Amino acid sequence: MDLNHLSTGKKMAVFAACAVLLAVLPFLVGGTLGNSWVRIIDFALLYVMLALGLNIVVGFAGLLDLGFIAFYAIGAYTYALLSSPHFDIHWLFFLTIPLGAACASLGGVLLGTPVLKLKGDYLAIVTLGFGEIVRIFMNNLNSPINITNGPQGINLIDPIHIGGASLGQTIDLFGLSFHNVYLYYYLFLALTVLVVIMAWRLQHSRIGRAWVALREDDIAAAAMGINIRNIKLLAFGLGALSGGVAGGLFASFQGFVSPESFSLLESIMILAMIVLGGMGHIPGVILGAVVLTIAPEILRDVIGPLQMKTVGRMLIDPENARMLLFGLAMVVMMLVRPEGMWPSKRRKAEFQHAKEEAAAQKG
Repeated sequence: MDLNHLSTGKKMAVFAACAVLLAVLPFLVGGTLGNSWVRIIDFALLYVMLALGLNIVVGFAGLLDLGFIAFYAIGAYTYALLSSPHFDIHWLFFLTIPLGAACASLGGVLLGTPVLKLKGDYLAIVTLGFGEIVRIFMNNLNSPINITNGPQGINLIDPIHIGGASLGQTIDLFGLSFHNVYLYYYLFLALTVLVVIMAWRLQHSRIGRAWVALREDDIAAAAMGINIRNIKLLAFGLGALSGGVAGGLFASFQGFVSPESFSLLESIMILAMIVLGGMGHIPGVILGAVVLTIAPEILRDVIGPLQMKTVGRMLIDPENARMLLFGLAMVVMMLVRPEGMWPSKRRKAEFQHAKEEAAAQKG
């Protein structure tokens, strides 16, 4: 779907319809499928923020990062340490969320500084190692001073409070009862919109054009006068910023964080969201994040009952079957539509040109 050919009035109508749909979505989903599915949508919004942050690094600047989940962990643990009984500190969220984002952004710059000259596989290995180092640190910083509580994690984390009201409790407003998953949905949606606006503005700014030049050919970009060092550090820092915000929101929403939540598989999943959605294309990244968050949950609910109805017993564990079908779908997608589900015009043209060149060489 391309909105560029639509008039301004039609674009406004499309955006207004999307806004109304997003406003009533939790009530539609909660009323038909239950609050558990509203919770899944909440997580989908968190993954949208994460995917948009990683898209700055991978999609815009072309820097392969396999340790992005580390910034998610930094944001989550910053919020948890400053808003829980662990250190008996209970700061307000408008202090802890920005502080977690700043710590994550600083972590992005610290990661980017020593890897400025690395590319491709070497960069991927180093960033992968960084992500695992952060997770291992969180897992072991419980002695001699107990900072992260080790593998047990930190629990009883404070929910977000706005205007004296806790988002962790049901609130009655205008005759309607808002469950906590509904309240967090609207907060996550507002912050996701801000992240989308930030990513869109960056993409169409001078910095965004410099990232594209870096992605296409870093030597040519340097020859044109672009400061490669600063541009790379900006990509790592701004991408990590979004991850830190999502991490703080995750900690407040869950009320519990542990190192198990920030494994390598999570980084790979976020990268898959970008690749399958449409690398470098903001609407495609959003679509990829939503699909790869919700589709596995649909498969989880379908596989078990389907086996019971067809053969009367469980032949394959639903979790294993879910991951098998999920991986198969990704492979098929890469073979059939490698540019992604919703690619940008530029990326689509690049893949089409590559196909034509390959066909010409075979001919």
